[in-house]
Amino acid sequence: MERVCFQLQVIPERIEEYRERHAAVWPEMLRALRETGWHNYSLFLRDDGLLIGYFETPSLDEALSGMAERDVNRRWQAEMAELFEDLGGARPDSGFTRLHEVFHLGDEQTSDTSRGAPTT
Repeated sequence: MERVCFQLQVIPERIEEYRERHAAVWPEMLRALRETGWHNYSLFLRDDGLLIGYFETPSLDEALSGMAERDVNRRWQAEMAELFEDLGGARPDSGFTRLHEVFHLGDEQTSDTSRGAPTT
């Protein structure tokens, strides 16, 4: 399972609207995400609009291409795009900055933990 973390910037004046839309995600959109391999999906929003997303998937490429084929995703992305800064004309689902994982509890090397090496 691939763990994916990404970052976007919500326009600060649109944060409340962003929250409201995610309090009522369309059932068809939720179904599409599940069907295309988006698992354990979470979004975290800071008060200044910094958005961090996380999900797990068997394949990021397949998850993205699967959603790109769904009409519901095209409609959702078109509506959401106006809420973000710095997309450069891209849709939010292709304009995000992926963050690279540097540590995951459970993946650490046994030799490091046996020596008491710090994890932070």
